[in-house]
Amino acid sequence: MSAARQSGSTGLRNFLDLQLQHDWMEGRTLLRDADDRSESLELRFKYIARFEKLLRRPQAQEVLEVLRRYGRDCIPVPLRTERHYWSVSCLPSTPGKALVRINASWMELFSLYADGDGIRALFLVHLSDFTTDHSLDREQVDDAFLERCVVAPEDISYFFPRGEDIFGVRVRGFSSIGKFLANSRALRAVRAFNLTHMNRGRNAYQASHCYSLADHMLSDGDTE
Repeated sequence: MSAARQSGSTGLRNFLDLQLQHDWMEGRTLLRDADDRSESLELRFKYIARFEKLLRRPQAQEVLEVLRRYGRDCIPVPLRTERHYWSVSCLPSTPGKALVRINASWMELFSLYADGDGIRALFLVHLSDFTTDHSLDREQVDDAFLERCVVAPEDISYFFPRGEDIFGVRVRGFSSIGKFLANSRALRAVRAFNLTHMNRGRNAYQASHCYSLADHMLSDGDTE
């Protein structure tokens, strides 16, 4: 039994020690995932109609490709943690009219929205990962770095959600979203925020998990 389990820790620390989590966050290791998925047939059928509605949207293929990449690169052991530690919602009814949203614990992690016939993304991350001095000073946001993470400066903007160390990054366009996720510092920040909230305990949004979307997130897809 791991030290994390013995100490009564919550979240991923029950089966993934902090050193392994840190190494994954830094891109220094590949984590061994489960061989199979657990599944609720009731939930799978519940959201099929929403998934089919999403597929009729002009943004559908870009959404699925970004989700596949996010599931592969941004969520630790996604098969083992599916629904219980993260979930993906399809056309959620919450304000904002997101096409898809990924949650963990009580926190939104990532959302995709329609932007004309294209898409825009919202990443929630730690503010301290995007300041020049790693502080919580909003005046120290590293604008130059953020602009390097996208194709064109106008593709990125940000805001400050409620919370001491939370930062919202908006990225417009499929190409810029891909470039943002390909940047090692930005990817590390996304992973760090996701680990923080997946370690806070079980996912509060299990009942809105769309298995049809998760199928794409967990598929092999491209291995670029």
